Amino acid sequence: MGTGTKIALGVVGAIVLVVLIFGGAIASTFNTLVRLDQQVQSQWAQVENVYQRRADLVPNLVATVKGAANFEQSTLTAVTEARSRVGQVTSGAVENVARDPQAFQRFQQAQDALSSALSRLMVVVERYPELKATQNFRDLQAQLEGTENRIAVERMRFNEAAQVFNTKRDSFPTVLIASLFGARFQEKPYFKAQTGAEKAPEVKF
Repeated sequence: MGTGTKIALGVVGAIVLVVLIFGGAIASTFNTLVRLDQQVQSQWAQVENVYQRRADLVPNLVATVKGAANFEQSTLTAVTEARSRVGQVTSGAVENVARDPQAFQRFQQAQDALSSALSRLMVVVERYPELKATQNFRDLQAQLEGTENRIAVERMRFNEAAQVFNTKRDSFPTVLIASLFGARFQEKPYFKAQTGAEKAPEVKF
């Protein structure tokens, strides 16, 4: 075997080695991004669950409040319409919300509108002691309070999972590899506090 052949084989071997190392790095980074993306998606499912729980409570809450004499109709209408908008957003491509910043924003805006409407409802209820005294309303109030607390917790956990993903995704050289896969590994959005609010809607009495 001539010297030229040995050199050629050495060059080919070096190229193969570099390709294997580079390919292994891409595969490892891809798998890490997939794992972190799945964690975000899993936490997103928890967010959806607690928001759906709240939406399921609204019809019973509205029906109970309707029983109070002269209860403000505009307040009930606001809650009903806000829940309807939540349903319209949720019935869309919800599975992609955590990967679509615009869809995520629409989802949060609809949920925040329902939060505001429910907060207003609870303020108005203060004027109806006979309604507050009913067992059915107290039960619904307790369930709603617990659900609002769970929403706050699951939103926080989603933000934490999104931050872990984004930190890894935006680090070098991961950001270069992530860009090879288009929208598959784009940055995750975060839940933001409602304007003028730094905690879940207050529903205690």
